[in-house]
Order: sequence, then C-alpha cells, then structure tokens
Amino acid sequence: MLDTNEILEISLDMVQWNSVPADTAVHVHGRNIKKIMLMIDVTTADLMLAKNLGCDAVVTHHPIGVTAINFYKVIDRHIDYMKENGIPENIAKKSVLDLKKRIELRNHTQIYSSVIDSAKILNMPLVNIHQPCDEYARRVISQKIQDENPNLVSDLVTTLEDIPEFKNAATKIQVSYGQPNSNVGKWVAVIAAGTNGGFQIAKNYFENGISTVLYFHIDYNDLVKLNESKIQGSLIILGHLAGDSIGLNALASNLENEGIQIVRKDIIKV
Repeated sequence: MLDTNEILEISLDMVQWNSVPADTAVHVHGRNIKKIMLMIDVTTADLMLAKNLGCDAVVTHHPIGVTAINFYKVIDRHIDYMKENGIPENIAKKSVLDLKKRIELRNHTQIYSSVIDSAKILNMPLVNIHQPCDEYARRVISQKIQDENPNLVSDLVTTLEDIPEFKNAATKIQVSYGQPNSNVGKWVAVIAAGTNGGFQIAKNYFENGISTVLYFHIDYNDLVKLNESKIQGSLIILGHLAGDSIGLNALASNLENEGIQIVRKDIIKV
C-alpha cells in the first residue's frame, strides 16, 4: 500500500528528479492506497466512477487546481531547450513571453477548483502528475531517434511508429510542415515544456540550425504562420494522447511493481 506522496515520489524517480515541478501536485492526500484509476484528464464523473469501482485514489495527468494556475511557470523550460540548441538566451526568452502571457491570462477563465472540491466531497485522494511523465516520454522518444539515427524525415516517422503508443494510436505521426524526403539533420524533441512552442519557437529553431522539430501537437493558426513564413525546416506532430500515454503507461508499470492495481482510462493500451 502507498500514500499519495509516495506515488508522487515514484513519478519523480522515473526521471531522477528531486523537486516537484509547478504543474504537478498532490491535491487531496490519502493513505493505504491499493487501487488507482489513472487517466489523462479528470472530471467529477471520473471521480464518481473511480469510487464505484472501489479505487482508493485517482491519478490524473493534466494540471488541475493550483497546478493549472501555475502551469505558465513551466513554460520557461522552452528557454532551456533553445539555449541547449544554440539559440541566444535573449531570443529564447523573448519568444516565450507571448506564450506565457496567453496561458497566464487564461487562468482567469478557469473554474480551477471544481474537480478538487468534488474529490474532497467524495473523500477521493487526487494527484496530478504532468511534467515528470512528459519528461519520461521525451527521453524515450529522443533515445529511439538516437539509437536508430534515421536519415530522412520519413525514416524518423517510421522509427517512432515502432513505439507501441504511437503504433496503437488512431492519430498517426505526421509531417505537418516541410517534406518527408528532407534530411533529418539536427533535431529537437520539444516535449515536457508545458505545451508546444507554437509558431515562434519552431521558427527560432529553424533559423538557428535545427532542421527537424518534434511537437506533440500544434494549433492550426501557428501552422498557417509557418506556411506563410516559408522558412526551411520540418515539423513533425506526434499526437497528444499517444505521447502522454508513454509516460502514463510507464508510471502505471512502476506502480504495479509496488503491488498497486491500476485501472487505466483514456490511455492508449500497449
């Protein structure tokens, strides 16, 4: 049996982190947990379903409550990625300002306490684990590319389609910008930085020696801007559900190794 803090520690151990990122937290504490419902997004109905199924806790992926409000803080990881790939710090910082502001302003539209209040009323322990799971997925994806070292963008897509979550997804990996027969060149997996970097961050990579950028998803308007820019490069979209499922399936396996029964919901089975 585990408590909610131990569940959180297991997720941090997956990526050898010592501190909890701003988009991850224990919202309702619990002990003596033997059965968990694990999902990507949680609603009050999900909490009730978990209760009916005899679950002792719910672990969800995307930020809720205070982590939804603090979500904009993890966007700065884009700056770290860009600096690691040779983009000057001043350019990197400037390119995330608009993205952070949009996310922070969105906080005022959210009824951020609803599902957590429901969990308290139902006496259902509740944890959300976002960046650690996404970081695990980023490492899996990056390691796969490094191991296979594909030549062409189309080869890179084929390489990643070997990962079970992508193989089993209804949405297939696609080259959303650029040509499949282009050389991969220098690449970057822009994952575990809160959300995708949109137009500006992809543009910065392409203008600073990165040929291939990988996102989980991109807004259509950002893609239109890329097409209008006609800048050289390739953008690969991996799929949100499939990408999130990589880290969550790994978390599920680690919890199962501790003797915890897992009920998976909204996660691609492998």
